[in-house]
Amino acid sequence: MRLQFRDLALVGALLGATALGATALGSTAAMAKDINIIAVTHGQASDPFWSIVKNGITQAGKDQGVHVEYRAPETFDMVAMGQLIDAATNQQPDGLVISDPDPDALGPAIKKAVAAGIPVISMNSGIGAASKLGILLHVGQDELPAGRIVGARMKDMGLKNVLCVNQEVGNAALDQRCQGVKEGLAGGKVTVLPTSADPTETQSKIRAALSSDPSIDGVIGLSAPLVGEPAVAAVEALGAQSKVKVGSFDLSSAFLKDVADGKAAFAVDQQPYLQGYLPVTFLAQHAKNGTMPAGNVATGPSFVTKDNAGQVIDMSAKGIR
Repeated sequence: MRLQFRDLALVGALLGATALGATALGSTAAMAKDINIIAVTHGQASDPFWSIVKNGITQAGKDQGVHVEYRAPETFDMVAMGQLIDAATNQQPDGLVISDPDPDALGPAIKKAVAAGIPVISMNSGIGAASKLGILLHVGQDELPAGRIVGARMKDMGLKNVLCVNQEVGNAALDQRCQGVKEGLAGGKVTVLPTSADPTETQSKIRAALSSDPSIDGVIGLSAPLVGEPAVAAVEALGAQSKVKVGSFDLSSAFLKDVADGKAAFAVDQQPYLQGYLPVTFLAQHAKNGTMPAGNVATGPSFVTKDNAGQVIDMSAKGIR
């Protein structure tokens, strides 16, 4: 069968269009690979919480086809973190993701990045300072209102004297959680117990506090692995499970099991995976298409209780929750 001239012309046009399409796709892919986004947070990727944040950041980079780097100081060190932000600014990335646990300390470095024309999104902490610093938007949990919700829940549970255990005093987001719990537990007593990132020390301090004040009927941790798990162990060691109820912000596999087994009352999930995934996605789309959400994006709080702990445990095993 012979093709007519018009048929040959049509085939040629189609082949040409296909070639142009392939070239365009190749060009788009190349452009995406040239997009560089840097994330600077105060949390080490080895930390159970921040490892999930990093999982979200990494996956978003893969899904968007862009280059992403995750950086953090070796410890909670605002001077070192400011230096990391300055170093990132000097590289002129197409987008910068930052956590902002201390706006006063990190503000100058963040302002430098904004002044350099780098689109900046904050995540996890620093929502109150975002607009003042020129940050485009914040992805995370508004900690003061979240604390109020937790405090109100503990009040509904009948608790009147709560220990709020803070492993990182000076971190504005964590301080706001305890303040919110105080406000939410209106009419009740909330005592802040400063501790460290050492679970053994934390367990010892909680146990001492419970022993010295038998009227304490609740413990709220600000980190499941660093405080929630040690709190459960301290309560068990004193045989006070029926009297002292334990809850915690954030998740860990062991604390989720405690919730599922009824050893802990609840966990508060702020969805760290989304806190990593969404800023990278937004900045990649901004670099490609100039788009950006019009406001902050809330990722929490949501409660994990005995009723839904099993489902969350399955997602936790995948590094998503």
